[in-house]
Amino acid sequence: MTQGPNRFLDDFAKLMTDAAGVAQGARREVETAFKAQAERFLSDMDVVSREEHEVVKEMAIRALDKVEELESRLAKLEKGEAGSDGEA
Repeated sequence: MTQGPNRFLDDFAKLMTDAAGVAQGARREVETAFKAQAERFLSDMDVVSREEHEVVKEMAIRALDKVEELESRLAKLEKGEAGSDGEA
């Protein structure tokens, strides 16, 4: 009779191990399905990637720097023009 409870515990342990394996497989399937659905949703929303965002951000920074440079040059030219108008 000592073999009865041990066999029961062995069978129970095997059942729990199998159940854990099935649960882990189900979790992976749910994660994969969720990831695919999220990617589909984001592509439908026309969301930009981080890389695209960074490229556009750099372009905007360069454009603002150029605008500041041109404004400075224009201000210098206007000062020169205003000075020559008074002398003429």
